Amino acid sequence: MTIDVFWRIPTHGEPSSHRNRTPHRGDWFPGDDTKAKPGSVGGTGQGYIDYVAEIARAAEISGFQGGLIPSFPMTDEPWVISSLLARETSTFRFMIPFQPGFLNPVVAARMTASLQRATGGRALYNIITGGGGPAQLWWGDSASHDDRYGRTTEFLDVLKGVWNGGPFSYHGKFYQVEDAGLAHPLSQEEYPEIYFSGSSDVALASASKHADYYLTWLEPFEQLREKFDRVKARTQTLGRKIKCAIRVDIIARPTEEEAWAEIEKGFNSLSREALDKFQNPDASDSVGAARQRGNRPTTINSYKDLIIEPNVWSGFSLLRGGQTNGIVGSYEQVAERLDQLVALGADAFILASTPHLEEAYRVGEEVLPLLRGKTDTAILRAVG
Repeated sequence: MTIDVFWRIPTHGEPSSHRNRTPHRGDWFPGDDTKAKPGSVGGTGQGYIDYVAEIARAAEISGFQGGLIPSFPMTDEPWVISSLLARETSTFRFMIPFQPGFLNPVVAARMTASLQRATGGRALYNIITGGGGPAQLWWGDSASHDDRYGRTTEFLDVLKGVWNGGPFSYHGKFYQVEDAGLAHPLSQEEYPEIYFSGSSDVALASASKHADYYLTWLEPFEQLREKFDRVKARTQTLGRKIKCAIRVDIIARPTEEEAWAEIEKGFNSLSREALDKFQNPDASDSVGAARQRGNRPTTINSYKDLIIEPNVWSGFSLLRGGQTNGIVGSYEQVAERLDQLVALGADAFILASTPHLEEAYRVGEEVLPLLRGKTDTAILRAVG
């Protein structure tokens, strides 16, 4: 058995640590009113894309397969960043997240095939369908939850149908094409692997049809076991097999005490307003986000109140936004918890920690070798 391990590329800037939101790296950082010199990191004159490229190279050197390039209203555009980083790396794979409703599937097929041709097949997808509420309206998308997943399914039907040259016709609720297909030589490129996110029944149905990897945030381990079993059972009814992947932030240090000290310092620097917003988030119809919120305590007075399992802390979004649950511990403990997730059915991980540059080296050098050593020296898929 082999697993893939990806890193995250911070296309929205980042603080210098989990315990300090300033100074920041990148042109800006969400929630920070101070601005660095445009186009530079912290006003130093180094271009922001240079810093992002440095992270990608660090991840490549440290044994990661590639990196997730996040897509939110506050980020740079992942398609553009992928093209730029392609010239800065050799084996690094670009996991491009996008919401299918915002691209025509035939155009998306041509864009992706072009990127595959230019990079030797290093592009892959993280299909996201959106969490609804104000965040979805930012994109100009008012489609209902179930319609968004129906649109995603049709989008992937069309994209896959035209990939190998066609002619392909399709008459769905959201997309209609006639005799479409990629031209040679684009039609000869490798179809991208698909990582698919979503926790609702309609999301699992769409993932079962099209995904190579079902991608989820970290949840309590038994909840993940149930989720993995459910999506694999759905996929088997279609005569397919699907792998599972987990997106998780980690804080790994030589000792458990040092790791929790990072969390404590970060928590103690939070304002009451930040805690109130954490406990009363904006409206969303995301089932995955609701599952994360369901693990939070009603009263939070200490960082310890957010420890929901051994080495699992449910307050990461307080420190840097994004998902809630992450793993905290010594190098050995973090590796052990990742191994436990592999035993539950995980076939791939997207890991992250702040700051992404230094932590790519730390995790690659201190955690990944321990994970590899637990079962088999070839458990990590070879890079390249």
